[in-house]
Amino acid sequence: MKPLSGIKVIELGTLIAGPFCTRILAEFGAEVVKIETPGEGDPLRSWRKIYEGTSLWWYLQARNKQSLTLNLKQPEAVEILKKLVADADIVVENFRPGVLEKLGVGWDVLSQINPGLVMVRLSGFGQTGPMAQQPGFGAIGESMGGLRYVTGFADRPPVKTGVSIGDSIAALWAAIGALMALRHKEVNGGKGQVVDVALYEAVFAMMESLVPEFDVFGFVRERTGNIMPGITPSNTHTTRDGKHVIVGANGDAIFRRCMEVMQRPDLAADPALQTNAGRDTRATELYGIIDDWVKRHDEADVLKQLGEAGVPASRIYSIEDMFRDPQFLAREMLQSAQLPDGKQFRMPGIVPKLTATPGGVDSIGPALGAHTDVILRKLGYSSAQILELREKGVV
Repeated sequence: MKPLSGIKVIELGTLIAGPFCTRILAEFGAEVVKIETPGEGDPLRSWRKIYEGTSLWWYLQARNKQSLTLNLKQPEAVEILKKLVADADIVVENFRPGVLEKLGVGWDVLSQINPGLVMVRLSGFGQTGPMAQQPGFGAIGESMGGLRYVTGFADRPPVKTGVSIGDSIAALWAAIGALMALRHKEVNGGKGQVVDVALYEAVFAMMESLVPEFDVFGFVRERTGNIMPGITPSNTHTTRDGKHVIVGANGDAIFRRCMEVMQRPDLAADPALQTNAGRDTRATELYGIIDDWVKRHDEADVLKQLGEAGVPASRIYSIEDMFRDPQFLAREMLQSAQLPDGKQFRMPGIVPKLTATPGGVDSIGPALGAHTDVILRKLGYSSAQILELREKGVV
């Protein structure tokens, strides 16, 4: 049995933040019913690389979920949603604040139907404040939350990471918040509540010591390229054969071992370099020494020597590297699945790994409305009623 078996989740979300949150819940056993607009569905179905008309990302993001089509602009669809919510544990939505209220299914309505309901609301700026009504995507959250400002090189404009990290961070906070709210109900006898996740706040919460450093010292952290600011040495270096490797020798004992490997026992024994604070004042010197050593060796030799000395180091992995890496394979981080036409493909494995009640993948993202009839029948609708709802464009 999976740890969230018996938990029913209604997803009223599209694209990334809300659906990623429910994907996590579904991987660990929650029954997730995804509401989609008839004939359209989640735009993610057509994002990035398309195989036989459907995004490969969709098959991953919607795995283990059921798809129910509802046109929530029609009263009959709203009534169906209310019936679904009556025995649900969690509703996850990522519309702009006020949209659900206009449809007649805001928190005030749904909590009356189900007082124990946990409602997770993801939005750009949260449900309150002067910016609440403005649209906001992950890129805006990354910018406002401080991540973009510190990412990149000092002499160039800020850059982004290669994935939608702001949305994904918000999804993780949302999943954590939902589980905390459920735990409160179970242990403290509490009722349901709203979990309010703002994308910019989700990113802001990850910004380490940014706030106290500015508040106490007036220090504004700037872009430092590949260097970890204030933690030395930790940087990217280029090998003789043109590969890029990370060397993280910022632990005191690790630094000494690193210098021994690089045949600099003088630096390993230097009293001024025995702490991070001392090393950080000489960061330019140390990075030059590591650069010179790395560029005289091929990648395989760099990783071998540092690995044998217990110095954390790694190549910069491409997806091609991951597909053949023994660690990824041993940990089952590349799981096989089957596309609708029978073609085998691989998707990421489950994180985290629970020893007694692990998560898993039971199905890939469903076709649009694939579970509509089954779900409606469970709610008491007859075949004739379902046909009528289809003819009216309700489902």
